[in-house]
Amino acid sequence: MTSIPVSYFLVLGAVLFATGAVGFLLRRNLLVMLMCIELMLNGVNLTLVAFNRVHPASHAGQLFTFFIIAIAAAEAAVGLALVLAFFRLRGSVRADEATSLKH
Repeated sequence: MTSIPVSYFLVLGAVLFATGAVGFLLRRNLLVMLMCIELMLNGVNLTLVAFNRVHPASHAGQLFTFFIIAIAAAEAAVGLALVLAFFRLRGSVRADEATSLKH
């Protein structure tokens, strides 16, 4: 049985993170922006688990991953609630229209 090199996981994690970062910066839909944040967090999780695979005696990578998953779940719940409230108020989920909430 052959083992997949850790560098493949690190490259995939970097691609996931970069895709999420570019999507967050270029898109204006709040729901897509939340999904891009989740994609970035999943890229970080993959990287942490890959580093934990290199150092199997320490489970720090997996522990950090569990905390990030919990934070991502809370972020998704709160973010989705805010997006729904914004949609009810303005009828749109475009981030450019959020500046109208200042007054």
